[in-house]
Amino acid sequence: MCLKGFQGYGYDDNFTKNMTEINEIRKQSETTVFLTYSPDDICKACPNLKNNFCKDQIHNKTIVQMDDEVLKRLDASKEHNSLELFEEIDSIFNSKESVSKICFNCLWHEKCLFYQNLSNNR
Repeated sequence: MCLKGFQGYGYDDNFTKNMTEINEIRKQSETTVFLTYSPDDICKACPNLKNNFCKDQIHNKTIVQMDDEVLKRLDASKEHNSLELFEEIDSIFNSKESVSKICFNCLWHEKCLFYQNLSNNR
């Protein structure tokens, strides 16, 4: 979901560059996505990720809870066509209420286009 609202902000230049590249790749029809319950291709460039753990115990717990809210609504047992997956995300997460447990505690929700569009569509 974070890719849908990404505008070029990030924790550092390396993270922002990686996120930009992944965001462009996910928009291509031939892109395949595998959902995971562990740090992914986005996380790997985050300066907060150390030994597959995000920043500190409290921050890691928050990130895991946010990810779990998304993953419990999607099928993580199969590979997905990226365009179809993001259409599914749009249909599932289509209101501010549907993302309240995910986005409200996010550091970036004030800048996120996805969240802002949901807020404006209330």
